[in-house]
Amino acid sequence: MSSPAASTAERPLAIDLHQIEKVYENGLLKVTVLRGVTLTAAQGEYIAIMGPSGSGKSTLMNLIGCLDRATSGTYALDGIDVSQLDDNALADIRLRKLGFVFQGFSLLARTDALHNVALPLFYAGVPTKRRLALAQHALAQVGLGDRGRHEPSQLSGGEQQRVAIARALINNPAVLLADEPTGNLDSKTGEELMLLFSKLHESGRTIIMVTHDEQIARHARRVIRLRDGLIVDDTVRRSFAS
Repeated sequence: MSSPAASTAERPLAIDLHQIEKVYENGLLKVTVLRGVTLTAAQGEYIAIMGPSGSGKSTLMNLIGCLDRATSGTYALDGIDVSQLDDNALADIRLRKLGFVFQGFSLLARTDALHNVALPLFYAGVPTKRRLALAQHALAQVGLGDRGRHEPSQLSGGEQQRVAIARALINNPAVLLADEPTGNLDSKTGEELMLLFSKLHESGRTIIMVTHDEQIARHARRVIRLRDGLIVDDTVRRSFAS
C-alpha cells in the first residue's frame, strides 16, 4: 500500500475524517458499519472508493456528503468542522459546499434540463435571470449547451447523467461526490462520462466516487478500498486511464 501523504501534503484539505464510527441500532440489535475510519483528502484529488457489498462504502459516502451523521469521530469539510452542526446547518453545507451525482440521475421528470440544473440556485435564493444564465453555462461545460429545453425523457441516459453533473457543479462545490455514476449506463457511455470526470478533475475539481467497477476506478488517481468497515488499502496510482 502506498501512502497518499506525499501527493497531498502541500495542498489544503477538502476532507478530514478522524476515527469515524457509525453504528446503526434497531431495538437491541447494533450493527457497526464503520470502525474508526481516518481519511484525509486534499483539494483537487480524484478518489475512487471501492469495496464489496456491506463494506461500508455507501455509508462513508453519505457521511462525507453530510447526508448522515457519524456515531463518533470528527469530520471537517473544506475547513469547517461539521461534526456538531444541526440539520439546518448541514443542509446549508450540502447546498454550498457539495455537489452530488447519483446512479439514478434524480432529475425532475417534467422539467427541462436548464431548470433541472438551476434548481440548487433556486434554493440558494439566486435571482431567476442569474441562475438560468449559470445553468446554461454549466450545461455547456458538460457538452449539452444546445439541450437545455429538453426534458429528461427526451435525453439519452448519458445525456441525463451529464445534466445531473451540470446540476452538481452549479454552486461551484468544494467536493463533487459521485455514487455509482455509471451504474445505469452501457460501458461505452460510461467511459465517455469518465472522460468528462477526468476533465473536471484536471480543471481543479475534488472528486470522490463510489464504484464497484475496476474499469471505472482506474480513471481515479487514488483508490481506497474498504472491507468490514475498515480501510484496508489506500493507494495513489502511478498510472491511470485518460
